[in-house]
Formats: sequence, C-alpha cells, structure tokens
Amino acid sequence: MFLLRGHVALKPRISRLFSSLPTLTLFTKDPCPLCDEAKEQLEPLGHRFVLQQVDISLPQNAVWRQRYALDIPVFHLNGRFAMKHRVDLQLLDSLLRDEQGTGGQEDA
Repeated sequence: MFLLRGHVALKPRISRLFSSLPTLTLFTKDPCPLCDEAKEQLEPLGHRFVLQQVDISLPQNAVWRQRYALDIPVFHLNGRFAMKHRVDLQLLDSLLRDEQGTGGQEDA
C-alpha cells in the first residue's frame, strides 16, 4: 500500500506507478483506533491501490467533517463512496477489479 499525505513531489517514475493505481481515500481523524485497525485490515490488498488519508478534523476538511463525523472510517475509491465503519475486503477486491476493467478515475 502506498500512502500519500498532502502534496508530495514525486520522481516521474514513481509518479507513473501511482497514476496507474486507483486511489483509496480514508476519511479519518487523530486519534481514531477504528481507522488504525482498518488500515491494518487493508494490508492484503495494499499493493493494488494508493492510500490517501483525509483528516476530517482539519479546518480545510470541514465539509467532510460534517458529512462523516460519526461514521469514520469512511473509504472512497477514486472519488466514489466505497464503504464505512469497517473494511470489507471482498467488496474492496470487487471494486478494485471493476476499476481495473474500466481504468477510470473520478475526482472527489
């Protein structure tokens, strides 16, 4: 699993690798023991996506805080809602397979 936080300047080779993988966004806060547990549960599929974390407690993420304050962990895959409260590896595997087939990415 690749983890991105904020803006990262990447070398072109690494950047191409990231762009070929779907983005799984985790809406979280610190502390969030359920989110930590969810990240551990993602490990078997971690080579198939880039994990991006959005801290809903930050002022710039107020919209996400209003939407998900009582529901974290929440996951989006390529900008679309995927799951919340817990990791469903079978669902995530299916969604990742669908993304491979379409190759499409959407903005959040």
